Amino acid sequence: MIIRKFAAIDIGSNAIRLLINNVIEQKDKPTTFKKSELIRVPIRLGEDSFISGEITERNLERLTKAMKSFDLLMQVYGVEKYMACATSALREANNGQELVEQVFKDSGIKIDIIDGKREASIIASTDLKDLIKKDKSYLYVDVGGGSTEFTVFKEGKLLASKSFKIGTVRILNDLVKDSVWAEIKKWIESHFNKEDKVEIIGSGGNINKLHKMSGRKVGQPLSFIWLNAQYHFLNSMEYDDRISELGLNQDRADVIIPAAKIFLSAAKWSGAKKIHVPKIGLADGMIKTLYYQ
Repeated sequence: MIIRKFAAIDIGSNAIRLLINNVIEQKDKPTTFKKSELIRVPIRLGEDSFISGEITERNLERLTKAMKSFDLLMQVYGVEKYMACATSALREANNGQELVEQVFKDSGIKIDIIDGKREASIIASTDLKDLIKKDKSYLYVDVGGGSTEFTVFKEGKLLASKSFKIGTVRILNDLVKDSVWAEIKKWIESHFNKEDKVEIIGSGGNINKLHKMSGRKVGQPLSFIWLNAQYHFLNSMEYDDRISELGLNQDRADVIIPAAKIFLSAAKWSGAKKIHVPKIGLADGMIKTLYYQ
């Protein structure tokens, strides 16, 4: 048995994550991937990028410190390879490339700013084969702070994928026009009809948290009815109450509502009644990409 260690750094609009995986290789057995550590740092880069168009000096300093910490942790864990990807927040910031160069100079961490298409393709490389059945259609929905990636699977095959500029941080700051919602609705409806048995596969921190709050077991999907009721329940509470009474982190207590709205809209337009939550996303896709390359 050989155990190798790979890491993925996901620099999102709402938070930054370091995922460290054990990659277990055994003779005559398939390679297995086991999560060793996941660290999440709430640096909301999207609020800088989407509102003012630039990442502030304060958040550049916080990002650099996080990357230095991640570098030390990867050394301690004995990580042999890593991949760091930045999504919509740095993609749209006027000083995004300049920031990436500064972070590399100060921390030694090389960050790739990826476009929406690349982001969707990395996410799609995760292990979905255990969930996807040939007699059903699926809409994979990955909700981030600045963008949401949608992928359509039919007859066990990837049919279409698209990234839209809609995310939790954008919605919170009233930066999503009605025309964007209409465009997503049109795109989803163009890929499904009434005869399709559609189910949603959801990823992202918010849907993972909602699944945990539901009390359902791992592998048990959320229902559209439950998610709709939970959305209205959360929306009826004050922000402070979501933190004090429900125990939500302060950077989760606001974004969880727009995230639920995106998933509910996707379910409504696709006709899905179930939302599977396998707890995989961009970071998991990066680990697979690193290994299989």
